This record gives sequence, C-alpha cells and structure tokens, in this order.
Amino acid sequence: MAAEPSGPLSDSDLLARHVAGDPDAFGELVRRHRDRLWAVALRTLGDREEAADAVQDALISAFRAAHTFRGQSAVTTWLHRITVNACLDRVRKASSRKTAPVDDAERLDQLMEPHESAEAPAERQDLQRELFAALATLPAEQRAALVLVDMQGYPVAEAARILDVPVGTVKSRCARGRARLAPQLTHLRSGTGDSEGSGSEGNRTPRASVPPAAGPRDADTSDPAAAKGGGGRT
Repeated sequence: MAAEPSGPLSDSDLLARHVAGDPDAFGELVRRHRDRLWAVALRTLGDREEAADAVQDALISAFRAAHTFRGQSAVTTWLHRITVNACLDRVRKASSRKTAPVDDAERLDQLMEPHESAEAPAERQDLQRELFAALATLPAEQRAALVLVDMQGYPVAEAARILDVPVGTVKSRCARGRARLAPQLTHLRSGTGDSEGSGSEGNRTPRASVPPAAGPRDADTSDPAAAKGGGGRT
C-alpha cells in the first residue's frame, strides 16, 4: 500500500482528489482560497449579498466543472477566473437599473475590516464611500481589471490569466479605468493617497489607499454552497 504524502497536498492534487471522489478535497481548496475570492467579488460588486451570491455561484460551478480542468493555469487562477466571470455576469444583469453599492453607512461598514469599521476616522469612511461609489461607475471589465491589479495587487500578467485576455488588454482597461476615476478622486489624494511603493508604481495613477475587504473566516465544509454565508462578519 502506498504511503500517504507527508506534506500538504498541492491545489492540483486536491482538485484531482475531488474529481476522484474524495469528499473533503474541494472543501480544503475552498478554505485555502475563499478569502481572496471573496475580496475580489466584494470589491467588484460593491454589495455584500451580491458578492456572496457570486462566490457561491462560482464555487458551485468549479465544484461541478473540476473534471474539465486541464492544468494550463494554476488552480487559483482558474478559481479566480470563474469568480470574476460570475461577478461580471451579475454586473451585466444589473446594468439596466441604477445602483449605488456603497451609498449608506451600513454597506460601507461591511466593506471594511471589523476592527476598522467602528474605529476608522470620519475622513477614512468618506474616502471609502467615494472610492467604491466611483468604482461602481466603471464598465464591468474595467472595474474587474482595476480590482485585481490596483486593489488586490495581482501582477498584470496574472490578472490577464484570470480574466483570460491578453496582457495589453488588462493594461488598457486599467489605464482607461484610472483615467475615468481620476476626476472623481483627485480631491481625495492630498494627504490620503497611498504613498507606499511609489518607486515601483510610478506608471500608475495615484490612488487612495483601500483596506482589505472583510472576508469569511472559517467554514469546515466541502459543500461550495456554504461559501454564501462566509462573507458575513462574526
């Protein structure tokens, strides 16, 4: 009998085990990557319930389509691509109605870390509100590119793999998105912008600092539908 591997399984191994019928493998994948998937969905959609639904839809799709994964990209890239597509589908479906995703203090509070929401200065809350409201005015594709590159910190090449578009397309979407945001956010930059890493990001439009979105904590389950409730705060 072959010995079990001593170290943690890779994402690819977990996905293969899930396809082979292991009832726990997909749950471990969810635990590993859920927080970042949640952050991408929340910042792309700007609405907690919509983001939770999008992540749930994405994980159910990944659960069912795992047998189609061929290893041409990393498992995490594949999961992010499915999640972003689920978000873009929701943005397009909602495009016919006017929305203000972070129009009130309650939703703003949900977009911030729990420890920040009660303590953050009024200035920071105003910055959050205006930044997310401005982001919501962008076309879905530009918004997704900016969330991945400028807010989640993915390299452009990785964002291109997630979005399944050429690197030049990601750069173009980010440039256009920044140009559209700049007039709305110029007044927020003085004294509140993110000055860290200015040497390596000199080609980017200065942007306001954004805290990590509050994400799900722990959920011990292999059922992807459980992720819907994962975005709540404890």
